[in-house]
Amino acid sequence: MTAFIALLRAVNVGGTGKLPMSELKAMCEDAGFEHVRTYIASGNVVFSSKKTAAQVQVAIESRLHRYAGKAVAVHVRTAAEMAAVAAANPFPKAAPNRVMAIFIDAAPPADTLKTITGVNGEVVKLGKREIYVHYGDGMADSKLKIPAAKTGTARNMNTVVKLAEMAAKSKGGKDS
Repeated sequence: MTAFIALLRAVNVGGTGKLPMSELKAMCEDAGFEHVRTYIASGNVVFSSKKTAAQVQVAIESRLHRYAGKAVAVHVRTAAEMAAVAAANPFPKAAPNRVMAIFIDAAPPADTLKTITGVNGEVVKLGKREIYVHYGDGMADSKLKIPAAKTGTARNMNTVVKLAEMAAKSKGGKDS
């Protein structure tokens, strides 16, 4: 069994993609996942499974498509991968609620930093399959556009750390 975290894109944020976390939990249990727990209402779920990360992603995305009638992107990380995202935070002294990890499915393209527009004090650093953004004084007035992150989903470092902790403690969740 591997402990996984699934991060849903654009769920219960800004009035879009309404999904009760009880429904998400039920979908994951229906997929055969064990020890399923959600965290806050923005589409975070921790569970254990014998499936691969790719199989987990397909299982959740297909259930979400049936539920929502449209595609909902899901980004999957193992407990170890999420812990590595937290540990790799390039802004460890910044307020964790002002640092976002944007999860994407592959390594950021080599030209990622060159294609960013609307920078107004934000600092962007690249990770393995993440893009880190430090928003300095906050996100409220940000006009930052990162084309490589268009299909990604962002979580602040408080959430990243909490999800890593939850997955590390997941019953039966031996990480690979």
